[in-house]
Amino acid sequence: MNAMYAEYENKMKKTVEVLHSQFTSVRAGRANASVLDHIRVEYYGAPTPIQQIASVSSPDPRTLVIQPWDASSLREIDKALQTSDLGINPTNDGRVVRLLFPQLTEERRKELVKQVSKYSEEAKVAIRNIRRDAMEVFKAQKKKSEITEDDLKDIEKDLQKMTDDYTKEIDKIAEKKEKELYEV
Repeated sequence: MNAMYAEYENKMKKTVEVLHSQFTSVRAGRANASVLDHIRVEYYGAPTPIQQIASVSSPDPRTLVIQPWDASSLREIDKALQTSDLGINPTNDGRVVRLLFPQLTEERRKELVKQVSKYSEEAKVAIRNIRRDAMEVFKAQKKKSEITEDDLKDIEKDLQKMTDDYTKEIDKIAEKKEKELYEV
């Protein structure tokens, strides 16, 4: 029976992993290079991640320095950062681009907590959709008489427990991220 659930459990694990990566892109008042992961720069006609065309360093807790390997891409990096949803204006000195992360205001913290809540709710919906898809598969097997009514009840109970476990894990991760956002 466990082999039957493995596929759905893997999908649920992947959903939690995606949530983790989404949370790393939510900045918590300190400089973190992962906030740049979703930003693409137009580089020789192709959208390219910043980390592939420049080195990113953090000389202090509130600053990120982006130094392109090709100086001609500096203006494109600057433009991509300005049009992104970071909410930070980059400063360009002709050689590097600096991102200065301001202290988070109470209003910005609340916005970020809403974003965290939205991401966690989307993850929970994805988990429930995986459970629903699994149940459809098992109900079809029951209809074809591949499994019994009792097997279907046990499967339904097991899938519900798996769904509840992953939902609790999502809640814990979201709570931890919210606590991090409210730290001063």
